[in-house]
Amino acid sequence: MNPTVPAVLAELAGLVMRNAAPDVAASDRANALGLTAALLVMAAEAFDGAAAMLVAENRAFRALLVRGAAHVPTGLDLGDDEDLRVSALQAINARLRQGLIDLHTAVEGVDPDLEAAVWSELVASTGRRRTAGMAG
Repeated sequence: MNPTVPAVLAELAGLVMRNAAPDVAASDRANALGLTAALLVMAAEAFDGAAAMLVAENRAFRALLVRGAAHVPTGLDLGDDEDLRVSALQAINARLRQGLIDLHTAVEGVDPDLEAAVWSELVASTGRRRTAGMAG
């Protein structure tokens, strides 16, 4: 989820505090409560699957980076997923994603099979981030 779940929860806390004031119009309060409820559902969904999604994605990224190592010999630290805190997994994911982007640039027009595999993973990555509240 982008923005991150902690950022959304902090914003919701502020929204709830602002709407607790007695002088807030009932219609404004109702709108804020509706938005708060929807965002809380999305945050809960993102939170529940975040670690599993990141571990799966990091594994897929690593496999592609190993497969394409001959094209981009950068010495990228592929890391591991021993630390299951979402923030740690996100940091590794960001590093691996940048490596995947570099790999894609290197193989574009050179290795069609690997290029297609990278595109396929990037599409799958986008799909993993969809929540029930997103149209599609």
